[in-house]
Amino acid sequence: MTPDPDKLARRARALYLDASRQLDPAAAARLRAARREALAAARPAPSRLAPRLLLPAGAFAVLALATLMIWQPLRQADHAPSHAMPATADADADLPPDADSADPQLYQNLDFYGWLAANDSAKARH
Repeated sequence: MTPDPDKLARRARALYLDASRQLDPAAAARLRAARREALAAARPAPSRLAPRLLLPAGAFAVLALATLMIWQPLRQADHAPSHAMPATADADADLPPDADSADPQLYQNLDFYGWLAANDSAKARH
């Protein structure tokens, strides 16, 4: 006849608890110290291989990045379709004209334009 595993586990736990209550504090301290040492010995030692692999891997990553930065495929802007040009022309219309292509009369009354801008901003504040 085989014993019940639950009954056996309960009996073992009861014996363990009873023995741990009757254990001398000095012996308990020695057992805890031995347990800590055993756990420390069971831990795998830190691998010295990882730092050795980091240097070549980092060098390869830097080399790959430098290669990609130097050699890039042709930009899409060089091969832009002709229908994209009107958007650029609209953006240029927002900029003031160049001095060479502008009407010289625009530059004759610059004081008036300054006065006009100051009065328009004063009206906007009120």
